[in-house]
Amino acid sequence: MHVPLFPLNSIILPRGRIPLQLFEPRYVDMLTRCLKEDRGFVVVLLREGLETSTAAAFYDIGTYVRIVDFQQMDNGLLGITVEGEAKVTVVKTWKAPDGLNMGDAEVLLDEVDLPVPLAFSELPVVLRALLKHPVVNELEMKVNFEDAREVGWRLTELLPLDKQEKQKLVELQDPIERLNRLHALLEALE
Repeated sequence: MHVPLFPLNSIILPRGRIPLQLFEPRYVDMLTRCLKEDRGFVVVLLREGLETSTAAAFYDIGTYVRIVDFQQMDNGLLGITVEGEAKVTVVKTWKAPDGLNMGDAEVLLDEVDLPVPLAFSELPVVLRALLKHPVVNELEMKVNFEDAREVGWRLTELLPLDKQEKQKLVELQDPIERLNRLHALLEALE
């Protein structure tokens, strides 16, 4: 599928939500087209460069998202909330005349639906605590705390990890391997 690419310094995974503020004309135009055509776009993590740069480098595995809410912000910017639908790999990229990054993206296979193993029973507890933060709570995410994919996805999004580590977690297709890595990272943070 041909899709607009939105390079950010943060990540989103399937069923996750993040708020964004749009002010650059290329992204406001992208939003208008997405709403008009009932389509989404792909959020990719910046490898280097700035979110506002037209010369930014980004990773090729990201998440196809759809706009679930939008409003005018107090600061005059356009605020949107997007929700992740599927992990994708971007196989080809180019620049539109307005500087918008575009790409051909292929949806990755769904990860296996598995329960959270007993060895990682503290991870849903950590996630519940993170979801109580007012900014996260406002996103009204529905989380199945028994689903290894969802627990791993939400922790990957919410934990204060460096972006290369987050990208490695995004790229994993095995939810148990992701939980194992998150468990080790949490132990290292302690």
